[in-house]
Amino acid sequence: MSSSTAPNASARANILDRVRRALHKSPRDERALAAAQAYIVAHAHGPRPTLPADLIGHFVQRAIDMESTVERIQDQREIPNAVARYLDALELPPALAIQKSHEGVCWLELADLDWTGAGLRIAARPTTVNDRLGITGGWCGIAETGTLVILPGADTPTATTLLPDTHVAVLKTSRIVAGMEDAFALIRRERGPLPRSINLISGPSRTGDIEQTIVLGAHGPYRVHILMVGA
Repeated sequence: MSSSTAPNASARANILDRVRRALHKSPRDERALAAAQAYIVAHAHGPRPTLPADLIGHFVQRAIDMESTVERIQDQREIPNAVARYLDALELPPALAIQKSHEGVCWLELADLDWTGAGLRIAARPTTVNDRLGITGGWCGIAETGTLVILPGADTPTATTLLPDTHVAVLKTSRIVAGMEDAFALIRRERGPLPRSINLISGPSRTGDIEQTIVLGAHGPYRVHILMVGA
């Protein structure tokens, strides 16, 4: 549990208690809450597409369909070299290039990797508008849509997925689930009550507002690269 989870949960409980009192409702009813949770667990899902047995392969294909790029690696220790390879292969114009000597940012969970050994300068800190590269983890991936699920927290700031031009996300293959319903069930199972926000990322930011022409990087990163770790 992140350091911000308990205060947020307490604040939410206080707000709900005030709403109940204003509506002249009884205090928190544990029996009713348990019945609601049981309904959510037992309630049948609506129609869902049939997915292949290979959820990992399907996730990769759908992520590519959504304009992400994907590389599979076997071990977390390979991440720095994989990021360096990706940056070398971008071949962007000089005005947009991310030079390996430039500093990027990463989430705290990736701070201990050997970034220097790969020729990179990566700092585990909150991002700023000047950062061109943000490296994050991922809570899980949704095979049906090739979507990354990100849970914000003190050590997992959302801004790292939004402000830099290039977002590199590290996702364990063991964390691929079939559909959105399965992702929410996983969050409830491992985190309990849903957090105040859940970010779903399906490829780079885009818009088609201007003459119905798709433009990448409209409201966030121009590029999303997913490093999938595991067999």
